[in-house]
Amino acid sequence: MDGKNSPYTYADAGVSIEAGNALVKAIAPLAKATARPGATSELGGFGGFFDPKAAGYKDPLLVAANDGVGTKLKLAIEHDRHDCVGIDLVAMCVNDLIVQGAEPLFFLDYFATGKLENGIAERVVAGIADGCKQAGCALIGGETAEMPGMYADGDYDLAGFCVGAVERGEQLTGDKVAPGDVLIGLASSGVHSNGYSLVRRLAEDKGWKLERPALFDPDRLLIDALIEPTRIYVASLLPLIREGLVHGLAHITGGGLLENIPRILPQGAHARVDADLWEQPRLMAFLQAQGAIEPEEMARTFNCGVGMVLAVDADRVAAVTERLEAAGETVVQVGRIEAGARGCTVRGSQGTWGGREEWEATHLA
Repeated sequence: MDGKNSPYTYADAGVSIEAGNALVKAIAPLAKATARPGATSELGGFGGFFDPKAAGYKDPLLVAANDGVGTKLKLAIEHDRHDCVGIDLVAMCVNDLIVQGAEPLFFLDYFATGKLENGIAERVVAGIADGCKQAGCALIGGETAEMPGMYADGDYDLAGFCVGAVERGEQLTGDKVAPGDVLIGLASSGVHSNGYSLVRRLAEDKGWKLERPALFDPDRLLIDALIEPTRIYVASLLPLIREGLVHGLAHITGGGLLENIPRILPQGAHARVDADLWEQPRLMAFLQAQGAIEPEEMARTFNCGVGMVLAVDADRVAAVTERLEAAGETVVQVGRIEAGARGCTVRGSQGTWGGREEWEATHLA
């Protein structure tokens, strides 16, 4: 050394411009495959354009949602299951839009990591593109942040942002929900993206062998049952919403049936959910038995087999059920709306959800 500073580079500090550029090049065709009317811009600009008129809207209200995947990401990272968490990311956002009557239009993602690992970000974004195609929205941009020292080796974080639209006057606000309405549930595809801190705690404390066949399903590895991506309900629900057949919709996320259904109720409406009306999925029964989880705790922690709840007019239940089943959904009746304090009661008989006796849990909004 001659005493002078040797020249520093960004790469010396742990950030690879080349890796970032290579990723953008790799994911550009994935994003392009999600193009739809209103979204035609290429990745790489400072922002993504969207034209609501080209999407067919005359006087749209815009609705925005953002979400993450939670600690389900940790399971994906630990077990090399990076291909599906992108679907979860999209699902958590677009399912929050559809319950307001909004069609998801465009999506942006944020991927942050300590060091861009070859292929992992691309696998994640491929899942995001898949989710966007399922939901009918365009992936029009995003941010990939390489931040040395911020994350442990191999770790990354995800956030998703989605904007949808609904014609003025057609939005679902819950004001149409009324006593006498029937509550219909659409089956979930598993744990979806809530409750994973408890799942991971159980896995650790009980010493689960995640790479072995599940006790409740010998044809699947336990990790694959746990990592199953969140179901996207947009395509099934949008036509029914546009025809005015749905009074209200609740996306069953954190807080479970007990705390999410009240979010769509007007004053004077109380949801009564009867857990006896549908069969508890074997995965949920496994989680409950492993953790000796009380039924009331299940009702506010997991979706318990129901990822979406519709409030519909009693006279339309048969027609709506038929349409949803034709669209590929598994439909169960879960309860009804009664007059009462705004909130939800979930009840079950002895034996339902492992209850040692008849049980009920109530949440007032």
